Amino acid sequence: MTVREATGSVLIVDDNVDFQSIAAGLAELSNCSTTPAMSLREARRLARERQFDLMMIDLQLPDGNGFDLIDEIDLAAHGQIAIVTGHPSVESAVRAVRSPVVQYLLKPVAADALNVLLERARLRAQTRREPQALELGGMLGQGPLMKELFDRIRRVAPLDVSVLIHGESGTGKELVARALHDLSGRNGKFVAVNCGAIASELLSSQLFGHERGSFTGAMQSHSGYFEQAEGGTLFLDEITEMPLALQVYLLRVLETRALTRVGGSREIPIDVRVVAATNRDPQRAVSDGAMRSDLYYRLLEFPLQVPSLRERREDIPLLAHHFLDRLNERYQTLRAFSPEALRQLASRPWPGNVRELRHAVQRLYILATDDTLMPQAEPLFRSAEQSDGSVRFHVGMTFEDVEREMLLKTLAHHNNNKRQAARALGITAKTIYNRLLRYRELGLIDDALVGTPDESDGSA
Repeated sequence: MTVREATGSVLIVDDNVDFQSIAAGLAELSNCSTTPAMSLREARRLARERQFDLMMIDLQLPDGNGFDLIDEIDLAAHGQIAIVTGHPSVESAVRAVRSPVVQYLLKPVAADALNVLLERARLRAQTRREPQALELGGMLGQGPLMKELFDRIRRVAPLDVSVLIHGESGTGKELVARALHDLSGRNGKFVAVNCGAIASELLSSQLFGHERGSFTGAMQSHSGYFEQAEGGTLFLDEITEMPLALQVYLLRVLETRALTRVGGSREIPIDVRVVAATNRDPQRAVSDGAMRSDLYYRLLEFPLQVPSLRERREDIPLLAHHFLDRLNERYQTLRAFSPEALRQLASRPWPGNVRELRHAVQRLYILATDDTLMPQAEPLFRSAEQSDGSVRFHVGMTFEDVEREMLLKTLAHHNNNKRQAARALGITAKTIYNRLLRYRELGLIDDALVGTPDESDGSA
């Protein structure tokens, strides 16, 4: 079924026959079907029996107030809700803002405003007509791979076993870890640690804590992430970036369920479930010497593979609508995808996976000139690279743009080796990594370019 074939279902709750007729005519032009309800009682029955992509509700009905319907129905079962009234008041407007109402429209309603609502109803119908979407811990999916992942999460979550999550950057490994914690029944905190983002000389103290005076600057005792996660879950992201010497101690803590702080002598018992994750092939990381085999097998009590977005393309429209809904809710707008924009999103390779898709939807939202998101004809930033290895700048570029283009071109010249690029630019590898993290959060680059932080060689 194509996007144009989707038929939106609209409930019009209004005892004004003329308005019913006008709204029904516009709905037909927008490929939406309408169901009239002349009273609150009739609307209640219809809302219980059917699912609607749009509900347009008058406030003054023969047997009650339209807000009563909003308060009583299952809002999760329906799409947009719009108040349409010929008798506005400050009280009703304020109540509309505080309720899950998309718009507060005054009669006579402009055709353009109704068309926007009807277009969104039609587009929502496509997602509704797909197989029932599943949701778990902030993750969305309706295909077989995500259904299998959700089932495995539910099965292992209540068990006190370590879990090793493997998936590309941007697939949602931390969401998987959070779902495991939320379903585990454990009362402690969920604590997330990126092992590749903390300097190796500080990671031991951050994980296991330290005693006062154990090293220069240790002015007081400090409880590490393990102690902070007592009774809960510790998520060790990018576990293959942990130094090998520290992996030995981590294995001992997992085996003995006790730790000793840096500079301390007292063993502290711990009750912490460890969930680890990596975007590298864990078996290859072992063979390459980046991960100890004994730690690998200790964490491999239960493996979870998070599929890439390319492997579950059926979820792309669902996720795109979800991200757009969040933007509309945040900025109080009613923007919708054009069919061409959805087709473009569904055809892209998505090396950055779900995170890249979220950034792409955000860019389309920002660049939209009206309430319809159109396909992006070209990259947000044109490449400054030239075949001779030079970088082209032009008058009007900001210093930030110049810095970004120079950094990315230098990094590409050195095959993404941050230490070599840092030497060429006269900065540290850590500075490059931090810049790349910022560019990624702005949606300007993909996860594949960010990689992991190389150890700084101290160059200035």
